Amino acid sequence: MSDVGIFVDGISKRFDKVQALNGVSGHFYNGNLYGLIGPAGAGKTTLFRIMLDLMRANSGAVHYNENGRKIPFGKIQEHIAYMPQSQSLYADLSVSEHLDFFRKLYGLADGQYIKKRDELVQLARLGDFLDRPAGQLSGGMYKKLGLICALLRAPQIMFLDEPTNGVDPISRREFWGLLNEARQMGILIIVSTAYMDEAERCNEVLLMERGRVLASGRPDELLKQYDSKNFDDLFFKRGKQIYEK
Repeated sequence: MSDVGIFVDGISKRFDKVQALNGVSGHFYNGNLYGLIGPAGAGKTTLFRIMLDLMRANSGAVHYNENGRKIPFGKIQEHIAYMPQSQSLYADLSVSEHLDFFRKLYGLADGQYIKKRDELVQLARLGDFLDRPAGQLSGGMYKKLGLICALLRAPQIMFLDEPTNGVDPISRREFWGLLNEARQMGILIIVSTAYMDEAERCNEVLLMERGRVLASGRPDELLKQYDSKNFDDLFFKRGKQIYEK
């Protein structure tokens, strides 16, 4: 797997009177798990769409690098997996049928597919549910199926937009365990979430509110820097410092 990185430089985006993003910057490197942390309306999904070339920014730029050299988005596009907020699986297809569908979609050879499928099913602990339709899975199992379908193509970069939203605490913990397994494969993973407690599960975070980055860096260092006991406390302190100036 090549060494990939994403550089976001001063991205701003306005929708009529709403400033969705205001000078957002950040660097992302493979083998790390990044969190975009913030409530609804913070600009997380808009930033994802700009990074995925689905939307144009009003100003700023997104650069993709491979082995230290800037590359066009088209060169890396096929190596990116994206899990949107909305349900993206087919309710009437079983777990096994989903995996076979994505095998055909990605053009995987039979030998390569069988080995990868077995590894991912075991990793997600879905072996006892291969014949169950996606529409009958629990919220946690549904999200894990979506993740392993994305991992089937062995992506270099993964974007996951609020993947644990509405999922019970135990399933959230299991899902984050899967993400850490994927990170150890060398994949660059960027997750957006409104759950402040999930910030501490990331290697680095961008804490966002109203289209701005309130703070960014390693979770433990940020908590120490802003003398905060948790990210709820840090979010409140930074928001107060910035918006009450």
